[in-house]
Amino acid sequence: MTTTGHYKELTHAITGNMAALHKGVPGVMKGFSDMAKSAIADGALDAKTKELIALAIGVANRCDGCIGFHSKALVRLGATEAEVHEALGVAVYMGGGPSLMYAANAVAAFKEFAQA
Repeated sequence: MTTTGHYKELTHAITGNMAALHKGVPGVMKGFSDMAKSAIADGALDAKTKELIALAIGVANRCDGCIGFHSKALVRLGATEAEVHEALGVAVYMGGGPSLMYAANAVAAFKEFAQA
């Protein structure tokens, strides 16, 4: 079970921790950033749909940082709780019980960022 503020604190901490990587491997970090921007950019699928996919993959891969960052992006992009729930349903279907546990955490992360 998560507590209020967990995902905000987690994403803030990860962002700070990535600063060392930016200094140590700037080319890698720039490449990753460029890839992320390109992958999420509107195309045949809009950015919100792509972020819903990213959240579902984060759940299926049990990545709390991914859940936090993609939940935050989904709030910014105007995703509804119903859209998030449906994407998480697919993640649970594909990932079974472990994904169900992380899907529950993703709901908490989305609500946390939505209350900001």
